[in-house]
Amino acid sequence: MVAGIVTGALIHQMAAPDTIKGWSDNITLLTDIFLRLIKMVIAPLVFCTLTVGIMRLGETSTIGRIGGKAMVWFISSSVISILVGLLVVSLEGPGRGLNLTIPAGDVETGLAVSGMSLKAFITHTIPTSIAGAMANNEILQIVVFAMFFGIAGASLGEKFNAPLVAALDVVSHIMLKVTGYVMYVAPLAIFAAISSVIATEGLGILANYASFIGGYYVAILLCCLVMLAAGYVVLKKEVYRLVAMLKDPVIVAFTTSSSEAAYPKTLDQLERFGCSRNIAAFVLPIGYSFNLVGSMVYCSFASMFIAQAYNIHLNGGEIAVLMITLMLASKGIAGVPRSALVVLAATVPSFNIPVAGILLLMGIDHFLDMGRSAINVLGNGIATAMLSRNENALNSVTESENDEVAENIGA
Repeated sequence: MVAGIVTGALIHQMAAPDTIKGWSDNITLLTDIFLRLIKMVIAPLVFCTLTVGIMRLGETSTIGRIGGKAMVWFISSSVISILVGLLVVSLEGPGRGLNLTIPAGDVETGLAVSGMSLKAFITHTIPTSIAGAMANNEILQIVVFAMFFGIAGASLGEKFNAPLVAALDVVSHIMLKVTGYVMYVAPLAIFAAISSVIATEGLGILANYASFIGGYYVAILLCCLVMLAAGYVVLKKEVYRLVAMLKDPVIVAFTTSSSEAAYPKTLDQLERFGCSRNIAAFVLPIGYSFNLVGSMVYCSFASMFIAQAYNIHLNGGEIAVLMITLMLASKGIAGVPRSALVVLAATVPSFNIPVAGILLLMGIDHFLDMGRSAINVLGNGIATAMLSRNENALNSVTESENDEVAENIGA
């Protein structure tokens, strides 16, 4: 990122306009390669993770009841986090004034947002062929098929679907590994994206980055307060002890930019808090696919930032459809580093928002990913504790008792 800033600034100050244009046009080959690579994993990653998540819901009445309650909370928290991000980005307007030009040929064909009706939108979400949906990276169609496939598979029972769940789980881990390999290209793509923007626009554009990061973290903090308020309604003063106990896994997620890295510690702390192990082991994995509140804040904030930067006006109906699409598209994406970029890359082109706008954020995405990973862990922890209390499966355990339990386990 620093190298891109320095290189771009030198070229902007010293090179002729034709040289600047040539540099910007050619260096973006690196970013094009990265975008193609990251799009390559979208279809199999979404299908496998979402299908496995649904199949693991099982058929028993207890799991169905808990799963239903969990989904109500996950959807509610997603809607709230999207609205918080949308509110802050609309009030602050960090992308206004950039006045970027839409790259020629960069806008991908998708939904005709300008004249889209509810009928057209719903029709578009239903795939006529899953192979076609995957070939075209139609994320919503893949989600719909995965939901039908997962529900049908779960209805067969564990005896029949266990081998398939295991196989799809392996495939999902393979795709996550592939994503890790793809991310090795990210530094080159970041250098190319930043240097191209700075060479063309100058260093003044960095002020907009500061505005973006500040507004984004304001939205993150507001979302945290909303979740804590909801937790207080159910857990009362116990929510403060919960937050204190989740401090370590939240810090792990923040420093590693991965909520998955904090999973073992989160599960351990929730058990020490008094949550039922069965509920915690059931809710947390589903939450990692369905309750990514930090990613929801980011997706709403980033998509509107890109639209503002390219002077793309979306009316109220189009914004609502975009937010719903982002929420649906995010379900099934695991809480791994840079996963929100995958969601944005798959979604925004369908609304005629240039996917190249994502490159504006790649240089600072690590700092954004830290915040969204941390709040994802906090949100899943609060959700698990709330559901345990609602199911009367939350034991009141004092800190001294926690220490005694830990000593006994150690012994």
